[in-house]
Amino acid sequence: MQNIDFQIKAFLAYIESEKGLSSNSVEAYSRDIRYFIDFLSKKAISRFEDVKQIDIIEYLSFLKTKYASSSIYRSFVAIKVLFRFLKKENAIKKDITLYLDLPKIWQFLPSVMTYLEVDTLLNQIKTDDFVGARDKAVFELLYATGIRVSECCSLKILDVNDDFIKVSGKGKKQRLVPIGKKAIKAIDHYLLNFRNEVKAIDYLFISKGGKKIDRVTIYNRIKIYARGANIKKNISPHTLRHSFATHLLENGADLRLIQDMLGHADISTTDRYTHISKAHLKRAFESFH
Repeated sequence: MQNIDFQIKAFLAYIESEKGLSSNSVEAYSRDIRYFIDFLSKKAISRFEDVKQIDIIEYLSFLKTKYASSSIYRSFVAIKVLFRFLKKENAIKKDITLYLDLPKIWQFLPSVMTYLEVDTLLNQIKTDDFVGARDKAVFELLYATGIRVSECCSLKILDVNDDFIKVSGKGKKQRLVPIGKKAIKAIDHYLLNFRNEVKAIDYLFISKGGKKIDRVTIYNRIKIYARGANIKKNISPHTLRHSFATHLLENGADLRLIQDMLGHADISTTDRYTHISKAHLKRAFESFH
């Protein structure tokens, strides 16, 4: 490992002095590389020239069980820059990362819940008090419509009818989004039985103190319900938006229709759900076939 330690020091000096990276960036590179070295040591690999592509792939797979895609991608970039440096310095004969790239799906595709996970999450919310009834209505609405959390927070009572909700999206653009019966039922239950417990304001979803609900509250609440449902994925309110789009696509909805409902200005943003859907179907195939 002494040879590796020397090469790492030379690499960090190179990116700081010749590439002009900030001290924070150098520290991040150092941390990512050290984690990689720890992984290699557990595989009894003590020289960079002995590292194979499969070792890097296994390391990234290991990271995927613990970290977000952005962190995995940053670690991968650090490894690629390191091996490029080692090849330049003739410390290795071949840069094994040259043609190795993260699957694009790792870079930008979010977690998607299965139908069973969505049902489990929503069905375990108790609706016999104000908070539970409100939360049930919030999460049924998010999954039924795919709207952003910020859009959900800004909804007013008069923005909802039995068929559509009027959403104020990015750039103050308004759009109509269809809403399903389960979400309407949950909203009606909340409004009819508990909304009168606090002073009336225009916003649909409010706190017990009568203020407009915020994104942090919705984020914290879904974490509680995800733990209660024993869902191991990293679930956030945005996961319901991604799941909404993916499930629509898998059931034959047109991509342009999904684009309109999500409020995407560019179809390429919506197009990523074709990749999610393919990945989801592949996992299903491998699980059941």
